[in-house]
Amino acid sequence: MYVIPSIDVSAGRSRLVWWPGASSGVGTPTDRPAVIAAGFAAQGAPAVHVVDLDGAAAGRPVNLEAIGAIARAVAKPLQLAGGVDGPEQVEIAYAAGATRVVMPLWAVAEDADVLAGSLRVGGDWLAVGMDARAESLRGYPWRRRQVPTVMELATELHEAGVQRFVFSHVTDDLGRGTVAQVVQELDAEVFVAGGVNSLDGLLALREAGVAGVVLGEPIFTGAVDLSEALAAVR
Repeated sequence: MYVIPSIDVSAGRSRLVWWPGASSGVGTPTDRPAVIAAGFAAQGAPAVHVVDLDGAAAGRPVNLEAIGAIARAVAKPLQLAGGVDGPEQVEIAYAAGATRVVMPLWAVAEDADVLAGSLRVGGDWLAVGMDARAESLRGYPWRRRQVPTVMELATELHEAGVQRFVFSHVTDDLGRGTVAQVVQELDAEVFVAGGVNSLDGLLALREAGVAGVVLGEPIFTGAVDLSEALAAVR
């Protein structure tokens, strides 16, 4: 299983300050995304996940300079989420230096043309981000008669060509059960982003067959040590 550190970027800076030597009082705090990403890579991270918070609000990638700086700083795959809402935005993300993208469910759930166009550009490295909570689907203005389940949506998207999913809000047994069902029933790579705050949580998801876990705030706060997490899932 992969453990992928995540950086939330706003106005060109990391939302959270990273201080790799906080516990020992050494090192220098930084909010520079490229420096943080290089630190993660030096610890052995297999990839870096970046959330463009401004891009998510604008509907297109915004922090292009920061994304490019990260891509230049690390010889690792760079996965971008936030603002990747269609094929044009996928192209922008790749041009900026991303090698993988995560599209929001709402951009493709009922728009086959957007999904097909995005897959043509994104290829195998396009993932769809989904909320594992069933109640999150009820507030969306669906054109279909009934609100679909998470499993139904994942199946539809997989049949349309999506090979990767990134699930958020996997914080309880119900969410973990939903993710486990997707793993068992679909021949797709399943990642979890959010809801994991311990090594035990990582190992439980590995046992469920999850391909990778994206860790952000727990690494910055010290709740999870990245080096220990990487060693635990080998």
